[in-house]
Amino acid sequence: MASAGTLDIRHLSKTYPVKDGALPVLDDVTLTIAPGEFVSIVGSSGCGKSTLLRLIVGLEENYQGQVLLDGARIAGTSLKRGIVFQEHRLFPWLTAAANIHMGLLNADLTPGQKRQAVSEHIALVGLEGFEHSYPHQLSGGMAQRVAIARALVSKPEILLLDEPFGALDALTRAYLQQELHRIWQAEGITMILVTHDVEEAIYLGGKVVVMEPRPGRIRRIVPVDLAYPRERTALDFARVKQTVMREFSADSASLAEPPLLHPAYATHGAPQPVSVAGWQFAI
Repeated sequence: MASAGTLDIRHLSKTYPVKDGALPVLDDVTLTIAPGEFVSIVGSSGCGKSTLLRLIVGLEENYQGQVLLDGARIAGTSLKRGIVFQEHRLFPWLTAAANIHMGLLNADLTPGQKRQAVSEHIALVGLEGFEHSYPHQLSGGMAQRVAIARALVSKPEILLLDEPFGALDALTRAYLQQELHRIWQAEGITMILVTHDVEEAIYLGGKVVVMEPRPGRIRRIVPVDLAYPRERTALDFARVKQTVMREFSADSASLAEPPLLHPAYATHGAPQPVSVAGWQFAI
């Protein structure tokens, strides 16, 4: 079982330079995640969820505030933090086992220990018999399991998941949600999931962090005090889902994207009636 670390985010703000100045992406985000927690983060597009993960994993710097793991400021990438993206990002010329082995490229292990770790994680994600298969020979769900195994093989303290099941069909997605929960229990590490799926967030998370955009900030943290395994059709599950959804509906108008203006509006102002075969249309 991997060790787990305490993640402490304090007054985190992040901006990106743009032509006319700076674009604020995150604003005063403060969040503590205890060792071994499973935390889900939800929010509309543009609320900075993925940027937050990139800062935690160390892919981006130049931010204000602090991102601490076990009391030490995160600087650059590390084997202590693994990440899984929506696309599996496997190397197409490598087998499943070889792709997982890439997660140990910088690990201080002997070749024998690396082979053993790869074998253990193939078993962990239920891919025995597919060790020598190439990505094009695997289904989308199987490829994502390889990606999860690659992220876990180095025994990270934190696993970050950025919409890992977003490209999968509903049945495969539900199955892999169960599998991810099983792996989380088996590994005992901290997991942080970014998702647009509120039901997925509640099914997996011990708490749901609801973010709002422009710039991204935490609107509310909703605890999920439901025993595992969780039943999606249960009344208590529905109550938690309603609580989370209420946070989105409270100011849905401000979260909506502005409508695109049809060129005819910009040129001619109000819509003009046009008659086609006796029918009237506005353009």
